[in-house]
Amino acid sequence: MNFPLYIAKRYVRSKSKQSAVNIINLVTFCVIVIGSAALFIVLSGFSGLKTYSLSYTNSFDPDLKALPVTGKFFHISPEQEEKLGTLEGITAYSKELEDRVYLTHKQKDHIAYVKGVDTNYNNVTQIDSILYIGTWINEQQVVTGIGIANLLGLSINNVRSPLEILVPRAGTQSLTQQGPNAKFFNTARVVISGVYAVEADLDNKYVFADLALVQALLDKERSEVSGVNFKFSNSDTAEKTREEIKAILGKDILLKNRKELNSILYRMLNTENMATYLIFTLVLIIALFNVVGAFIMMILDQQGNSKTLYSLGTSIRQLRRIYFIQGVIVTFLGGLIGVALGSLLIWSQLLFEWLKISGDLAYPVEYLWANVLVVLATITVLGIIASKIASSRINKALLT
Repeated sequence: MNFPLYIAKRYVRSKSKQSAVNIINLVTFCVIVIGSAALFIVLSGFSGLKTYSLSYTNSFDPDLKALPVTGKFFHISPEQEEKLGTLEGITAYSKELEDRVYLTHKQKDHIAYVKGVDTNYNNVTQIDSILYIGTWINEQQVVTGIGIANLLGLSINNVRSPLEILVPRAGTQSLTQQGPNAKFFNTARVVISGVYAVEADLDNKYVFADLALVQALLDKERSEVSGVNFKFSNSDTAEKTREEIKAILGKDILLKNRKELNSILYRMLNTENMATYLIFTLVLIIALFNVVGAFIMMILDQQGNSKTLYSLGTSIRQLRRIYFIQGVIVTFLGGLIGVALGSLLIWSQLLFEWLKISGDLAYPVEYLWANVLVVLATITVLGIIASKIASSRINKALLT
């Protein structure tokens, strides 16, 4: 067995004859355990918040979306639709038409977006999973967000008091040239069939309607859409399928996956995650000074043994290696125990949901092995630095 490793393991198991040194060592070990547990809990909590924040994108956004490079709309021909239907890499695709509209109901108004979708939309996205009440749309019915429903006082299946959707009509003449009897808005009266609920911004933004209804409302042709949504049959062949879709739709179409559609949100969450990790790492670095002091106390406490080993022929380099290995072992064990304690807390939250944000919503956490590796790696690196600093105090003057 390696001599420095053998002696270091003996020192880790042994206790000092002075109770003060034992207390210092115990406090230092607890600092390492608590610091690593806190870092793991915070990372797991942030991972849960990140997953929870991105959960609505799985309901609203498809695996891949085709958008126009310029403008808001583009044409998709029957030939292109036929080719898309034969692709093996997708299970379904759905056309949509989206634009801003003016909503009014019982002298209340709101500006939102109408999204016209076809019957395949439910097969491409998980929109059904966010329905709060009611059913999905048909030809003359729409689904609104719960925010829009509350603002306008809407109710389900109320035929006597429909929702009015108004869109400015496109034209080339001025208002005075069109005459007093000209119609400036296209209007559709629709009944609410259901209400969805995700989060505040989206709940106030969208009204889902039938694609044909929205095309008529916006004076668009049947081949004119604002986007095409795709669902992959196999994520492993996603890039190949993306190239095939690009070849069918042409160079004037921009393809974006779910992450690219929400690039700002992903960037913000990743930045917050990194900032949280750096802040807690800074706390651990501050605690590192206590660890260095405790390691130096251990070296001084074992000074007599060090002199004996030195007299028996152990070199100063080997003595430094002994205490270096001892410090690394102590910090790694502390980090391992801290991660184990943090894991118990995270698993208890996942199983029992004892910490609540609201009455029925548990605080979201997520157990990831990546977080375990990050915490252990951080503690180990800091332990190596602390051990290196402390072991460098061993010199010939100390031993003689």
